[in-house]
Order: sequence, then C-alpha cells, then structure tokens
Amino acid sequence: MLHDKLKNLDKYPFHMPGHKRNDKFGITGAEIDITEINGFDDLHNPAGIIRETETKLSKLYSSKDSVILVNGTTAGILSAVFAMTDEGDKVIVAANCHKSVYNACVLRKLKVIIAKPDFDENNGIYKRISQNEINRLTFDNTDLKLIIITSPTYEGYISNIKSEIPILVDAAHGAHLPFCGFGEYTKADVVISSLHKTLPALTQSAVVNIYNDKYITRIRHYLDIFETSSPSYVLMNSISVCAEYLENKNSKNDFITFEKSLKNFYEGTKLNNLEFIKTDDISKINISVANCDINGVGFARILRDKYNFECESAQLRHVILMTTIGDKPEIYKKLSAALIKEDKKLTREDKKAIPCPDISEKAYTFCLINAETVKTEFKNSAGKISAEFVYAYPPGIPIIFPNDTITENKINEITQLIDNGVNITSTGKLLPRFILTKEEQ
Repeated sequence: MLHDKLKNLDKYPFHMPGHKRNDKFGITGAEIDITEINGFDDLHNPAGIIRETETKLSKLYSSKDSVILVNGTTAGILSAVFAMTDEGDKVIVAANCHKSVYNACVLRKLKVIIAKPDFDENNGIYKRISQNEINRLTFDNTDLKLIIITSPTYEGYISNIKSEIPILVDAAHGAHLPFCGFGEYTKADVVISSLHKTLPALTQSAVVNIYNDKYITRIRHYLDIFETSSPSYVLMNSISVCAEYLENKNSKNDFITFEKSLKNFYEGTKLNNLEFIKTDDISKINISVANCDINGVGFARILRDKYNFECESAQLRHVILMTTIGDKPEIYKKLSAALIKEDKKLTREDKKAIPCPDISEKAYTFCLINAETVKTEFKNSAGKISAEFVYAYPPGIPIIFPNDTITENKINEITQLIDNGVNITSTGKLLPRFILTKEEQ
C-alpha cells in the first residue's frame, strides 16, 4: 500500500518539493510529501500503488471503477458534469445542490431545470427529492441529458430516484454509509463522496465511484484538466490508510459501536424545547430551535462558549453536529448532558413558517461576471436581474441564481439570515451592502 511505502523513503530528494523533507522547518506531513518519483506511481496515470488504492475503493463501494481525488468532491463534480454532458445540454439540478454543481453548469453553459425537493417549513430546510418531481420534469422536458441530485443532504436526507436519463449524485456527505447499519449509499451512474467528511481521511480527499463504465475514460480525461497536476502524497497517503482501515475486520466493530453510541444518545437525551430533526443518516445530529426563544447561531454559540463543542453548521433554526467513527463514545454522554441542561433554560416560542423558496420553472442559463455587470445596493435591488449566486455557506445552496429577478421576498429572506448571524456570501463577495446585477439595456 502507498502509506507503507511512504514510511521507507531513503533516497536524498534532489526533486520537488522545496522543503526537502527537512524537519527544521517544522512542517507537519513534510516527511512523506514527495512528487511523482520512481516507484510511487502517478495519480493522472495510475498503474501501481495508487491504482492499488483505487481498486480497493472500487471493491469497497462495489463500483465499476473508482478514482481518488485530492481536490475534494468539487473536482469530481466538475469533471463528472463535463464527462456526462456536452456544451449547451439541458439538465435537471436539484435546488439543494452544492455551489460546485452550479459552477460546473456555468462553465459547461448548460440549460438548467431546477428540481424542488420536499421542504420543511418549520426548520427551513430541503429534504428528499421525490420520484414524482423527477418524473414530472422529465415528462415536460424530453431533451434532458443528465439529472444531478444531492444524497445524502447536509442534514442527512437520502433520495433514491430512478430514470432512463443518466444520474449524477453528489454524495459528499455519504462516504460512510456503505459501512454503517443505517442509511443507504445512493447508487447512480456516477456517485462522488468526500472521504474526509465522514471517514478517517484528510481534508480534500475524496472518491469518484463510477457505476456506468461508459464514463470511466471521460471522467479520467476531465480530471486531468480540473485536478492539480501536483497531487499531494500526504492526502493520497491518508486515502490509502482509510481504504486499508475499511478493509480491516476491526472497522466493522467500530461501526457497530458507533451506531450503538448514537442510538443510546438519542434514547437518553430527552428534550422538551429543543427537538431532533431525524433524517435517514442518524450520524447527523440535527438540533432544531424552531420552537425556542433562540436562533441556531445563538445556540451554536452556547455550545461553543460553555461546552467547547464546535458545530458543523449553524443556520436560522437548526444546528448540525457531525459525528463519525472518529468520535470517542464518551463524548456522546457529555453532549447529551449539555443539551438536557440547556434545554431546560429555553422557553417555547411560536415562530412563523418559513415558506419554500420561490424557484422559477424556466430553464436557467447562468452567466459569468463580466463588463456588463453592475454593483447595486442590495436593499434597492428588487426588480433587477441578478448576475451572481447568493448562498448561505455552509452548505453552499443558492438562494438567488444568476439571471433571476431579485424580489422583495428574497431581499427580506437574506436580510433576516444576515441579521441572525448566518454566513451569507455571493460570487462577487460584496454582500451585505451590494449585489451584482445585469446592466439594464
């Protein structure tokens, strides 16, 4: 395996990188940070120890082929969209897809029909994408070339749709699911997962799992374009370690312990004001404050300042705490005690429902920022045509799309999120004061 061979680097490095594995610089990981030297394979043409890791991942995920990524799921999304479409094609994209999906559609100049997942008006979050919604859109659009969905979602909702049209799944948050006793790893023509999000691997490490072999060569071709030509051996080492761990029989016991810890946590944490948002993936501990006198950002601050718990995400009416096999079992008792204690201090508060975002049925063609783009005061932008994406980050789901007419409802929605401390950003990075709009003709 790659990680075994990296332990035995015994040649003096008259090659990149410039730190020369010299420990005087104090760079963590430098001791195994090399380039494509003799015997260490090439990520862009794997035939040795890197290919061995990919073969292990393919077996673990039951794919026709698997390709490791060091630029995260984002590089995989860009490559897969280009591999599965031609310029100008019409595609379905679920509204809750990550910004990387929309960015790929921008670069490929695709016509985008936006599918609407079910929506939780109490917490203001998207849920599953239904088969009926996909059937409706494919019936109305006979020239579709690709369907792109997110499964599982940030909160853990899993969608399993079927179609004669090729399906690409952003399963960035689902790398762990094939090894758990809960949830289900969504199968499609191509499924891309971030190993680093929910498995023991370093940030940026991911995998493209290809289930339709006609895309194998195409995806590898576009990865040559979108992924760095200097792939990190530190990251590939962590993928190698992760793959070997998943092959090991002891990992099965770890996943069983993980699931038991989660079930005991939920059963033992009795709440009166806070609520758990139960999804298909119980490893996502979603805590709703929808019926409490506090918002998600405020509750995340309490967990951070009083208990030293850093949440994955804090939104208007809920927080997300990610758990993995990397958590020690005793941490769940501490979290449970903290939630029970803080729950007693909160009072019930009736809040208005959050309406499902208004999304046009039209086929979008997203523009790039160019010379005809102008800077407009956001509070006075109603009726203007947006020239950029606006989204809460994380998770990076668009609220406003390029070529969308900005409405007072959207302005009020985004202003409320900003006022409640939710991190709102945009392509042009000018919010909250300005938004980029198309120049009026």
